[in-house]
Amino acid sequence: MAEWLYEAGIGEARAALVEGGRIIQARIERPGALRVGTVFEARLVERVAPGLSRVEGDAGAAVIERVPPGVTEGARLRVEVVREALPEPGRVKLARVVTTDTAPREGPNLLARCRASGEPVRLLRPHEPDALEAAGWSEVLDEALSGEIAFAGGALRLSPTPAMTLFDVDGPGAVSQLAVTAGTAAAEAIVRHGIGGSIGIDFPTVTGKAERQAVAEAIDAALPQPFERTALNGFGFLQIVRPRPRASLPELLRADRVALEALALLRQIERTPPPVPPVHRAPSPIVAWLAARPELTTALSRSVGVPISFA
Repeated sequence: MAEWLYEAGIGEARAALVEGGRIIQARIERPGALRVGTVFEARLVERVAPGLSRVEGDAGAAVIERVPPGVTEGARLRVEVVREALPEPGRVKLARVVTTDTAPREGPNLLARCRASGEPVRLLRPHEPDALEAAGWSEVLDEALSGEIAFAGGALRLSPTPAMTLFDVDGPGAVSQLAVTAGTAAAEAIVRHGIGGSIGIDFPTVTGKAERQAVAEAIDAALPQPFERTALNGFGFLQIVRPRPRASLPELLRADRVALEALALLRQIERTPPPVPPVHRAPSPIVAWLAARPELTTALSRSVGVPISFA
């Protein structure tokens, strides 16, 4: 039976849907983001074109998909977030909103989304055995960071780009069987890492209509709807398009390696059996990152019962 493991960590929430001792989905949510479903009052600060106009409010800034007729710059309007901000190399793509008449509200957080899935949710505590790690949490994070995803008989190489997430298939043996197995592995990786938008899979060249159809059927069986896909063409390429409400795990983790390492350090210290040392050494970029966010060190000190500092 599948079960969500949820950890309200310091600086980020973590969740993994685990079935048969294996992580099916891995999710991380950090504070401060405009979540899907959030409704807030905003002001139109720039009117350019559909999808390029910009609004700002107390909740943050976003691009608006379509400005209602007659609404001019400076006017106020109520908007709902339909896509969260997306990190891209060198910039952050702002959240996307649409106009709405719904009352202002906060969009569901990670814990609420886990509970809404219908699967049971187990809340994890730092003094308990590390259930996330036992299920393979570090291995999934390594997949997201390195892009190297092994499966029986081959490997995938995952490469996020601003336009498309790409998977490259490699492995020995019969091409047709490798492609079918890789199709299943790629679909499972898409779900595991929360990958949406445009996705391309580059298979070894598969000859024969029946063999190509078998690859497509393997993807259809492993990837839940909604999605659209092309057929596997004669060059071995297949494209999938899925909803993209928020950043994938690889996009989130690769956007800021210092933040990633700093939050991992906080988790490690919080899970250290007492007595917890009060002073911890770390590379200077991590120390600076934490110094700019003193509330995280305060929360850690409260959790472990020791005033923590970094040097």
